[in-house]
Amino acid sequence: MLVCLSVAACGDAGLLDGLGDRSVNYVHGGTTTTTTTTEGPLPEAPQGSVHAVDIVWFNDGIAGESPTMEQGVAVSTVWSRGDGVTSVIQASRKEIAAALPGVQFPELVPDTVGWVTSQLVFDVASGLLSADTSAQFGLWHQEPYKTEGGRTAVISVRPATSADIVGSIQAEETTTGLDLSWAAEAYHYVIECPLELPEDNCWQMAESVMPLSQMLPDEG
Repeated sequence: MLVCLSVAACGDAGLLDGLGDRSVNYVHGGTTTTTTTTEGPLPEAPQGSVHAVDIVWFNDGIAGESPTMEQGVAVSTVWSRGDGVTSVIQASRKEIAAALPGVQFPELVPDTVGWVTSQLVFDVASGLLSADTSAQFGLWHQEPYKTEGGRTAVISVRPATSADIVGSIQAEETTTGLDLSWAAEAYHYVIECPLELPEDNCWQMAESVMPLSQMLPDEG
């Protein structure tokens, strides 16, 4: 259960400050800036969606990016990028895939999404990943950080626990929209979708997840 991630809860001025993903078939019905390690051409995305690899990953190639895919190196590299006080630290998808081996992300996102932002979240007392939220992603329909209203959805990831329900997506209607959560293998995922996002788009994201390690930019 990834003992190395089991640390105390983090404290920060809101995990969503500074925001910029179980493999099953889809049942609900951008701009390319990088290529990925996925082999062969991708099938055409269903109407209303786009492949996540074909949008801008805001933190790819971030200054001081981890030189390896080794878990401990990736975690320490991202932590050293911070100020020792802030728990949410910008990280590339390569770093997140290394820090959280096997972590998944939606293959399909709404076609209004043009950018993904990504962070690792730390327990500032230990400099290790937080057990409450270890990573988070922001999906944006406007350029990240230009306006708070530019986010389409938020995805958060933490280590799974024995209390988590594995194998089924739990839906919760909230005052701000729809939250979908599930556990798969080592992790628990939550997608927070606002009221203005069609529910089918939210479900499609949850049902199209795949290993983030298979969605990395081609360094060649």
